[in-house]
Amino acid sequence: MVQITQSKIISGVYTIEDDRFTDSRGTIWTSYLRSNFKKIVPVEFNHDKFTASKQNVLRGIHYDTKAWKIVSCVQGKIFQVCVDLRKKSPTYMKWQSWQLNGNINKQVLMPPMVANAWLVTSKGGIYHYKWGYKGKYPDAQQQGTIAWDDARIGVKWPIKKPKLSKRDKQVHGSTDRL
Repeated sequence: MVQITQSKIISGVYTIEDDRFTDSRGTIWTSYLRSNFKKIVPVEFNHDKFTASKQNVLRGIHYDTKAWKIVSCVQGKIFQVCVDLRKKSPTYMKWQSWQLNGNINKQVLMPPMVANAWLVTSKGGIYHYKWGYKGKYPDAQQQGTIAWDDARIGVKWPIKKPKLSKRDKQVHGSTDRL
C-alpha cells in the first residue's frame, strides 16, 4: 500500500513510500502508479531521467516554472534537498532534506518552483527523476540555478567541498535573484 505524506516544512511537497516485496530472489516494488497522484499533480508525467554520480557530487540547486518532479535514489545514498522558491507560498525560502537510498523505497514529489538538489553520500549513486510538464521539456536554458551554499537559504549540507558542475560553480556564493 502506498503512503503519501505532505511535508510539514514545505507546502506542496510530499514523500511517497510504497511497499516492497522481498524474498530469496530479490525485491520488487512499484515506483509510479498514476492513480496515486491524480488528485495532487495537475499534469501527466511524461519524461524520466537517471543520473549516475560519484561520491560528493552535488547537483543543484535547480528549478523551473513548469515541471513537477518525483525523485528517488535507485542505488547508493543521496542527501536530497528541496527549497521553496514560490514567492507567494507560506513556506517561501524554506528548505527540507531527506536521506534517500537504494534500499528504501522513498520518493519526494515537488511542484514547479520548488528547487531540487542532491548530494551523493555513498561511493556512487544512481538518482531517478520523473518529470511532468506541459509543452516542451524545460532544459537547462529554461531552468534557474541557485548557489548550493546560498546564505539566504542556509542548507546544512553534510560536506564543505562538494564536486560541482560548471553550471553550479558559476553561481558560487550568495545570490540576490530570489
